[in-house]
Amino acid sequence: MFTTTFVSWPSAPLTRRLVLNALGQLPVTIHVVHALTDEPCHRLIQWSAYDSIDHELTNARRDSVLASSYTYRKALIRKHYLAHSIHSYLTKNPSSLLKTASPQTFDIDIAFADELDEKWADELYELGCFLDDDPQRWWILKPGMADRGMGIRLFSTKEALYQIFEEFELSDSDDEERQSSQTAVVASQLRHFVIQEYISSPLLLDPREVSVNGRRLAADLQLLGHKFHLRAYCVASGALQLYLYDRVLALFCSTPYSQPRSSADELYPANLESHLTNTSLQIDGGEEGVRLLDELIGCHSFEEGRSDSIGIFTKNDKAIILGQMTEILKETFRAALATPVHFQPLENAFELYGVDFLVEHTPSQTPALQVKILEVNAEPAIELTGPRLTWILEDLFVSIAKVCVGPFIKWEAARGMFKNWKIGDTKEHFIKCLDESVRGSGVPF
Repeated sequence: MFTTTFVSWPSAPLTRRLVLNALGQLPVTIHVVHALTDEPCHRLIQWSAYDSIDHELTNARRDSVLASSYTYRKALIRKHYLAHSIHSYLTKNPSSLLKTASPQTFDIDIAFADELDEKWADELYELGCFLDDDPQRWWILKPGMADRGMGIRLFSTKEALYQIFEEFELSDSDDEERQSSQTAVVASQLRHFVIQEYISSPLLLDPREVSVNGRRLAADLQLLGHKFHLRAYCVASGALQLYLYDRVLALFCSTPYSQPRSSADELYPANLESHLTNTSLQIDGGEEGVRLLDELIGCHSFEEGRSDSIGIFTKNDKAIILGQMTEILKETFRAALATPVHFQPLENAFELYGVDFLVEHTPSQTPALQVKILEVNAEPAIELTGPRLTWILEDLFVSIAKVCVGPFIKWEAARGMFKNWKIGDTKEHFIKCLDESVRGSGVPF
């Protein structure tokens, strides 16, 4: 009998390569297969895409099968479910930092614009009051189950939101310009949307201050502040330990930041290049918009539209951000655990998530940098990181193999290495955020 590993990533060749490389770092012989068979094996590792995993097998053989995904985790990875989880958690835990670390969020089930009329009197009543009282306060609309920036819009009035859904309805028409839009979406096919308060005062840096090709900055280069979001990789293991990978990416908008504005001719901004940081929408920019958070230490920070610096991003700033991210992740997963129907961790499973954060810059607060969680993504699009930083992904998957797979294959060195791992401590570039015991999840290896 031997350990067999089922590796299947049909649409993610880079992930497949990273998994195979990580398995090769383990001190045991592992037989890799690309399809599940009835051939007997002592232990089976399913390190594969969610849809390739035999989830029934994972649940039936909890002592001898390890899977790279939990079966039920919608409370984390679906925007509207996550919003519900956080809202319910805050109802019972009003002092949780999620009260300020997660943007105010509403979720709606809608297919056509004319449905809004009744929703203003029901689930969107509070939002309607905000829009009536302060039309300068902006909100961001996101489809609950779409990804890579699809369907995202900004608005500040009821009229603008109505127009957005009207235009979604026209997506099937012969309007070529709308059909070719990078963020086009058909509302009737999605239905679930979330509306979040737009964070209009983000930390602004210029990615050009950190060269990706070794060239020096041009003497006449005028630096300007760009919005960016942080892509952090976290790994949940068993039921439940949670780790944050300490190499965090910063994904920048392609154009300098300007606050959203409306006009008589345009109720909401059609051009979102200075607002959307999704790398999948900026493929033409190559790796120009991707940096490590570590690389930004020493960069200048800016105000909107001004080239004179207002400060320097420091090593201490980075430490503050990582500390906040660790606490936010801990509370977010606790919120998910409080909705067991939609999040059920198993002792014989682990999973990698890509978590998006935004850093708000508010000089009047202490600290001035306040981290906000935006969303949690399963099977994150790691290929968009680009070749320059693929090495951080290689190290990430090797760490996953050591921390999550090592104990399963009875690797004694791994057991000793990770024994007495305290919350907040870092090993293998993993910061331990959470260690909970979930009843009914199985027996630890």
